[in-house]
Amino acid sequence: MKKIFMGVRLRALREERQLSQTQLARLLEISTSYLNQIEHNDRPLTARVLLRLQTRLGVDPQFFSDDNDARVLAQLRDALVDQAVDIPLAELQTMVQQTPQLADAFLRLHSRCRSAEERLDAVLADGSDERHPSTLRPALQPHEEVRDFFYARHNYIDSLDRAAEKLHEKLNDHGTQSGNTPPAVTNTATLNIRLISYLKQQHQVEVRHDDGDDIRRFDPALRLLTIAPNLEQGQQTFQLAVQLAHLEMAKMLEEVAEQASFSSDSALALARIGLASYFAGALVLPYRAFLREAESLRYDVDLLADRFGVSYETVCHRLSTLQRPEALGVPFFFVRVDRAGNISKRQSATDFHFSRTGGTCPLWAVYEAFSQPDRILTQLARMPDERTYLWIARAITHRTGGYGTPARTFAIGLGCDLQHATRLVYAKSLNLQDPEAATPIGPGCKVCDRRDCSQRAFPAIGRALATDPNSRKQTPYAME
Repeated sequence: MKKIFMGVRLRALREERQLSQTQLARLLEISTSYLNQIEHNDRPLTARVLLRLQTRLGVDPQFFSDDNDARVLAQLRDALVDQAVDIPLAELQTMVQQTPQLADAFLRLHSRCRSAEERLDAVLADGSDERHPSTLRPALQPHEEVRDFFYARHNYIDSLDRAAEKLHEKLNDHGTQSGNTPPAVTNTATLNIRLISYLKQQHQVEVRHDDGDDIRRFDPALRLLTIAPNLEQGQQTFQLAVQLAHLEMAKMLEEVAEQASFSSDSALALARIGLASYFAGALVLPYRAFLREAESLRYDVDLLADRFGVSYETVCHRLSTLQRPEALGVPFFFVRVDRAGNISKRQSATDFHFSRTGGTCPLWAVYEAFSQPDRILTQLARMPDERTYLWIARAITHRTGGYGTPARTFAIGLGCDLQHATRLVYAKSLNLQDPEAATPIGPGCKVCDRRDCSQRAFPAIGRALATDPNSRKQTPYAME
């Protein structure tokens, strides 16, 4: 393992547990002087010490992992863009690694400041009385707040996931089997029939298929659930599962959502919707059965989609959630992008992070997918911090309505850290050992340090444009 210098985190942990250096050293079976050196970053944390911290103090090893540092670092740089401040990368890395709680506090304060400024701008624009306290309350964007909620949990909600898996076993008559035995694979066509029957028997809900403006509509007075008939089989099953989540898991959805202390009722309501969808996905694709198939098929998305009777996008969604502590899948980053570069879905079980300001990177394979529809593209992509990722990308089209109705086309991206690439079928034709095989990409021009990029649209924050008229690089800045 690489050397880990996390002295400040260890000292903070010791103080939180109200232990002296002598007491902690005794628990870890090391000398006090050795512990003192670790806390002052003169010595690294070893695997032996980490194991004893886990077994004797119940400390999650992820507490000392730097896997989460990359995205926190990217978020800090995003925050500094707003203030046009350029702080050396080394200083930010030290802050993230050594004082993670301080970094989190800074990000929360920045979020509140940004929201307050946006609220004030809106008040002044519509002529309201900006002196009234109620008009100056921070107004976070609900969808961003909910996205951060899932992001902080690595896109895995344990209580909902296990409840969905238990219900799946019940629906498929596996409730009496051992809890260590993954349930058999159930295609959505079979699950669809059983869900309709279950809704009728347990909740007195009739299911009908009828045209309308909504893909799912529930009338609580009539106990009538209407599903759009033009949905694919997997989509219909998912919508049945979403409605079942609201009917049967409402209390759990509320409890999980309230843990986040959302700043507005809109964010809380949106979180409930997101959690219901999470439950539905976990019910349609139960954790252990899905993970077993994913591992056996080497995460082949098309084969998984055929095996479970769901769409390519649905499989990618579920792959980004496989972070159950005792049964970890590959930690994926999932993203859905339209032709204009708008990211409409972003889910992460890993540390990959694109900037929220300044767009994404045009060298990213996800954008190339639009020019090669229905073909799965692979890319080794190296970020400025030298982390390398394996990406697969594919363009998909959703068609609804008749002639003249425009289709919706998106590019789906699924990525993981290079260390997991050998577990994926998509790595077969790639040279994972050649550092030159990776395409250098960035998190977005405003926060990207690459100075030799031919696709750079504008300089990074704090970096000036070249002003020498006798020397000009082939970089398409807007002013050139």
